[in-house]
Amino acid sequence: MSSNPVAETVASLMPTARRELTELVAFQSVADFDQFPKSESEGAANWVADALRAEGFQDVALLDTPDGTQSVYGFLPGPEGAKTVLLYAHYDVQPPLDVAGWTSPPFELTERDGRWYGRGAADCKGGVIMHLLALRALKANGGIPVHVKVIAEGSEEQGTGGLERYAEDHPELLKADTIVIGDAGNFRVGLPTVTSTLRGMTMLRVQVDTLEGNLHSGQFGGAAPDALAALIRVLDSLRAEDGSTTVEGLAAESSWDGLTYAEEQFRKDAKVLDGVELIGSGAVADRIWARPAVTVLGIDCPPVVGATPSVQAGARALVSLRVPPGTDAAEATKLLQAHLESHIPWGARVRTEQIGQGQPFSADTTSPAYTAMADAMSVAYPGEEMQYAGQGGSIPLCNTLAALYPQAEILLIGLSEPEAQIHALNESVSPEELERLSVAEALFLQNYAAN
Repeated sequence: MSSNPVAETVASLMPTARRELTELVAFQSVADFDQFPKSESEGAANWVADALRAEGFQDVALLDTPDGTQSVYGFLPGPEGAKTVLLYAHYDVQPPLDVAGWTSPPFELTERDGRWYGRGAADCKGGVIMHLLALRALKANGGIPVHVKVIAEGSEEQGTGGLERYAEDHPELLKADTIVIGDAGNFRVGLPTVTSTLRGMTMLRVQVDTLEGNLHSGQFGGAAPDALAALIRVLDSLRAEDGSTTVEGLAAESSWDGLTYAEEQFRKDAKVLDGVELIGSGAVADRIWARPAVTVLGIDCPPVVGATPSVQAGARALVSLRVPPGTDAAEATKLLQAHLESHIPWGARVRTEQIGQGQPFSADTTSPAYTAMADAMSVAYPGEEMQYAGQGGSIPLCNTLAALYPQAEILLIGLSEPEAQIHALNESVSPEELERLSVAEALFLQNYAAN
């Protein structure tokens, strides 16, 4: 990185950043309190609140949101008449999945091969640290030139909408001229990227019932309707032969106009096994950024170990549908429900229950904030030009904020580049990306204030 006072300050703060990220990662802050103690999330929330107070933030508060979790808010006043910037991250994380599959313990930040491993290191506890580094660097180099609001969400990964509903009930709280969402990522390590679109999502729980109770497969199998087989049939109807998503009535042919994603690079990033084909049709970017994608997240049925020779009376699944920009998530939910109900075989009884929903998002990339960020990233990443990419994931809060504050500019940056393996085993963050993006965010705030 070229010599720059802000960059030099951030570099000097990296040992502190590692210590703080170690502390934050240690909290098992999964916002599913049936699996993890609520006290772990409360501990992480208090850590963030204490960090904001230490930086001079005012009005620091733990906001009790309607889904039973807490979001952390703070306000740091800038010069009189300055613009206001909202910095977002979330401290909740995905479950670690198979703990035995981790090379190092998921809630112990561990350095290996130049990366820091731990659940939430990139998604999105690292985003909290990124915001802190940027603000500290500005304080050490002339001060923070804007009013800053910080909001750290406590249930983003669960999709339960607590912060969205809280913001709707308190519309002045998060009002800002520009919003920086620190929950996205560069297209690859070293390539500065702003995410300009997000797919929305909907989740449905599907219950299939055929019998009053399980039956002996030898005595009744062959005529008794198997609920698990019926569930498999209806789930299979959601995909075409090539794996494309096929929900009746849902448009699935849109194209991505922007940064290209080479198929071989995608295979490497996704760690696709040799000889296994990718699913869908069209360019990779079309498939993951511009088109709907259905995923079966889980199935409740007997495990192989301990299974008995029985015809299953009931089975259920959790189904996720990613919804591209230009499609209303509520309408997509109705189409998915109708598809499942109309494709159930043998007259089996089927019930669907919506678990979560978020609208897709598209940003205005021609705004002054994007110009300020492009200039900042060119300094933080010498020789590289800022790129625009889509993201297949969902951040429902984006649409809530866009609706509440239609004049606000929204930018998405972050640490979740492909090598980070967010939501998977052995999640990690690149400390170099953390350093460069912290520099970029600090310089962005300077540039934006000067516009």
